[in-house]
Amino acid sequence: MDILLRNIGLGDGRKDIAISGGVISAIAPAGTLEAETGCEVMDCTGRQAAPGFINMHAHSPMTMMRGIGEDVRFQDWLRHIWEVEENVDSEFVYWSTKLACLEMIRSGTTTFNDHYWHFAASQKAAEEMGVRIATGYDLIDRGSEEVARQQRIQCRERTEAAVRQQGPLFVCTLAFHAIYSVSEELMLWAGELAREFGIPLHIHLAETEGEVADCKAAHGGLTPVEYLDRLGLLSDKLIAAHTLHLTQHDVALLGEKGVSCVHNINSNTKLASGYRFLYRELREAGANICLGTDGAASSNNYDMLEALKTAALVQKAWRGDPAAMPLPELISMATANGAKALGLNSGSLQVGRAADICIVDTRGAAFLSPAPFLANYIYSAHSDCIESVLVNGRFVMRDRKIEGEEEILEQARVMMKKIC
Repeated sequence: MDILLRNIGLGDGRKDIAISGGVISAIAPAGTLEAETGCEVMDCTGRQAAPGFINMHAHSPMTMMRGIGEDVRFQDWLRHIWEVEENVDSEFVYWSTKLACLEMIRSGTTTFNDHYWHFAASQKAAEEMGVRIATGYDLIDRGSEEVARQQRIQCRERTEAAVRQQGPLFVCTLAFHAIYSVSEELMLWAGELAREFGIPLHIHLAETEGEVADCKAAHGGLTPVEYLDRLGLLSDKLIAAHTLHLTQHDVALLGEKGVSCVHNINSNTKLASGYRFLYRELREAGANICLGTDGAASSNNYDMLEALKTAALVQKAWRGDPAAMPLPELISMATANGAKALGLNSGSLQVGRAADICIVDTRGAAFLSPAPFLANYIYSAHSDCIESVLVNGRFVMRDRKIEGEEEILEQARVMMKKIC
């Protein structure tokens, strides 16, 4: 036993939670577990245990790009972002990811599925911060055959190396940007490579009405989902961010193939891409529905608790149904469903699962109500109620303090000069 969380709220009662070797080794009624020699004991009176959030779609290095393209349409925003990103290098990505990790840890994220260039720098940054990252080579050729050729060579070499490095805090993935920025040849190649290595493929899909219209015009009336199905890219290893503009046939295909669809409500509403995410239809069809923040350049933060609340409120509003997104399903989108998509032994607080735990201070005003913990946590509290965070059985934040914060902020200010 490495850590004993004593008298912590879990479910409807008070428990002792023992952590050994990075996993939850025992859960028992409060006061019944004995600490072993050398075990750290933490008195959690007035606290509640919650599973760490799994942010299933992020662009962590964009944390220093927040606010640089405000009040513009998606295509104008994207062009501006691509101009800025021409100045991005691996050093920028390293420190930007560390800065993003500060924010994620503070708001309870223990795993994030990243989508960006120079992924080895992000992997190193997350590892040093103690946060679990899923990331890999990100392909984009914009129709250039020479760029596609170079990327195929680099991608295979770096993916082979990354697959060998997988461990408790790193899941290797493969990514391509979108159907409008990657050639069909490269998309097919990426799908084959992902299958060869047995790793998830992470993409943007059906994010805007314009993407759908352009795809239909270019591919004989096929929607983006139908186009990927024709290419054989839909599967339970596909992580599709956004999936916002869908037909009934699209929903059926995504469900039939068990695709993990990632809802990014704050980014989609802020860029006016849309808000009618077909949660109920996708769930009933069989899709695995997850939650993400997207990058801070479009959503402006990585706060999953905020995303949870917004997702539920918008879903209830446009459907005219207050029961449109029940609390147990809502929290699963941000935890267990992400673990399923990434093949992780986490996402819930059970014996044998990874000890990815948020320790929530419930002594404040937001938790005085007799309502269930989840109701107060998601709808009433803010993420500053998260007092401490463990990832894989190790504290990455204690009493709101994170090691190395001042250096990260200092280096981030230096990195800003590269894009300003």
